[in-house]
Amino acid sequence: MALAPALSAMQRGGCESESAAGWEAAAAEEEEEQGRVDAGGSGEPERTAREEPAKARAPAPAPAQPGAAEEGDARVLRRSPPGPSAEPAQGPWSHGKPRSRGRSCKRSSGRAADGYHFVRPVTVDSSKARTSLDALKISIRQLKWKEFPFGRRLPCDIYWHGVSFHDSDIFSGQVNKFPGMTEMVRKITLSRAVRIMQNLFPEEYNFYPRSWILPDELQLFAAQVQMVKDDDPSWKPTFIVKPDSGCQGDGIYLIKDPNDIRLSGTLQRRPAVVQEYICKPLLIDKLKFDIRLYVLLKSLEPLEIYVAKDGLSRFCTEPYQEPTPRNLRHIFMHLTNYSLNIHSGHFVHSDSTSTGSKRTFSSVLYRLSSKGVDIKKVWSDIISLVIKTVIALTPELKVFYQSDIPAGRPGPTCFQILGFDILLMKNLKPILLEVNANPSMRIEHERELSPGVFENVPSLVDEEVKVAVIRDTLRLMDPLKKKRESQSQQLEKPLARKEDPSDSDLASSSDGSSKPNPDAQLPSICLKQVFPKYAKQFNYLRLVDRMANLFIRFLGIKGTMKLGPTGFRTFIRNCKLSSSSLSMAAVDILYIDITRRWNSMTMDQRDSGMCLQAFIEAFFFLAQRKFKMLPLHEQVASLIDLCEYHLSLLDEKRLVCGRSGRLGVRPPYSGTAQEATAAALLAEGSAPPCPDRLSHSRHALS
Repeated sequence: MALAPALSAMQRGGCESESAAGWEAAAAEEEEEQGRVDAGGSGEPERTAREEPAKARAPAPAPAQPGAAEEGDARVLRRSPPGPSAEPAQGPWSHGKPRSRGRSCKRSSGRAADGYHFVRPVTVDSSKARTSLDALKISIRQLKWKEFPFGRRLPCDIYWHGVSFHDSDIFSGQVNKFPGMTEMVRKITLSRAVRIMQNLFPEEYNFYPRSWILPDELQLFAAQVQMVKDDDPSWKPTFIVKPDSGCQGDGIYLIKDPNDIRLSGTLQRRPAVVQEYICKPLLIDKLKFDIRLYVLLKSLEPLEIYVAKDGLSRFCTEPYQEPTPRNLRHIFMHLTNYSLNIHSGHFVHSDSTSTGSKRTFSSVLYRLSSKGVDIKKVWSDIISLVIKTVIALTPELKVFYQSDIPAGRPGPTCFQILGFDILLMKNLKPILLEVNANPSMRIEHERELSPGVFENVPSLVDEEVKVAVIRDTLRLMDPLKKKRESQSQQLEKPLARKEDPSDSDLASSSDGSSKPNPDAQLPSICLKQVFPKYAKQFNYLRLVDRMANLFIRFLGIKGTMKLGPTGFRTFIRNCKLSSSSLSMAAVDILYIDITRRWNSMTMDQRDSGMCLQAFIEAFFFLAQRKFKMLPLHEQVASLIDLCEYHLSLLDEKRLVCGRSGRLGVRPPYSGTAQEATAAALLAEGSAPPCPDRLSHSRHALS
């Protein structure tokens, strides 16, 4: 918006709009609080500007210590971010001169002199940004928003955390982390979530390698491997062991036999996941590589997913060979982790996006396309993998969310950028390796000047991809965008009536646009919406999501994450699942057995009760008992439909009772003959004649 002429005119006239005056008072309070804060958009102290010439003359600071980190790096880089330098310190009201105070002024119309409303800049608290700080600063500067790198007492519109939702207490605005996301994408939790979906939809979730959880399933792992070997003596598998809480390739190793697992007491202290190793990956220049793809989870309810149009391809630094006992320990051949390969003598830093040990994914796709590969099919398979993975994660995320931000209480809205690590097999099938809750957003790499002495060097590949992801995430989350657009639309009508059509055409042709657009100078959004855009193709997979809604309904106490015995009995009773063959005593025994086993497997002992995954196991048991002749996913869908049906009747009855109670009239019987018939059929395990209400299990209900 063309604010400078308007603000100058307002100062000369000695008048300000009421809304602008309110923002000015808030800005003055912020300056007083932060101690002579520079009002030029960065929010840094004025001494920074005075120290710039001294920094230019001073010798270079001591280089950072070695040890590049990819995920969860907590270091804060002190060098100034790359990119164009910011404007000299000028506040929106100062124009380089002290603002006069005490002038009497009339109430203005709330419109600037050039005819446009004043909209304050979006404020971003970056005090917890950590590794994403440089890329975030560039993004905020490009958007012309206002950054608060040291935080502030007044609320900000957006809070950018580096690691966790709990980095600080927030009661409003938007925060770039979901509660529970860090726990959900750990290797054990992710494997369990995907395994549930594999049980329901084995063909749809075959993009995740078969996994076993250690130490709980060590014996099962050994027994199943031996069983396959007995059936096929020529089978010579390779497995990869990954510590549950590990990152940057720490603790990962390959084995050929279950007896090779390192059992020296570490599994009890540091559980792990063991997976089938993908022995035939796609190679480029004889090197194995993976893809880091950035995914924005914009909203949980309703579910909204965006995928970045470009990502990073990270290459090994030693030519690939299929695993043998001799090369199992060659980490530069088998592991694509950037934080490992950067220490290889063959790691290549390149300013080109299509060469070196880290390249853009688009350059890899271009190269594959030149060889005749169907790139649209590759992208379609990757997007399908992303959507299915997020669908597997969202049920438990909902439980975390209602625990930290209960309905009806003040709290922020959440969004989060996730890092998906994907491997392409030789046949171009994408395989999910892992999901990172805190993907590194560093836009530089370390270069060794001498043994043990490193310096940070800008990485053009990282900057091109990561700055676009952060900037466009902020654009999508812009809390003032609708207000800005509505004000522009309101102004278009009166301005159009005042202007002569010929003058308007002349102005448009000379300026290139008829009204200011803050996004006009920015590239197109690099994030593509994939859900709910493709929701019709994937909604049938959201059975566990519907189970989570039932689970949350019967939790009872706000803020808890585990279902007590009373809540489970209420669930059984309200959904009418008890019968002569399933007494309430049997329900209690089922609750105790499953809850006890899951509590012994999980390390979270904050409160007792049935966790969501234990509830899902109990739900599977009840579904298989009630609908015996159907596949598992249809059994589960039928039981969900039955529960939702009875609960909808209960809610309707309570609503009628509430209305009748206020009127002082006894409520009539609300059920109909059709409803009674449907309920009886469901109770017997048959399909009711109500396809509109029970839509997810079409074979079962036909």
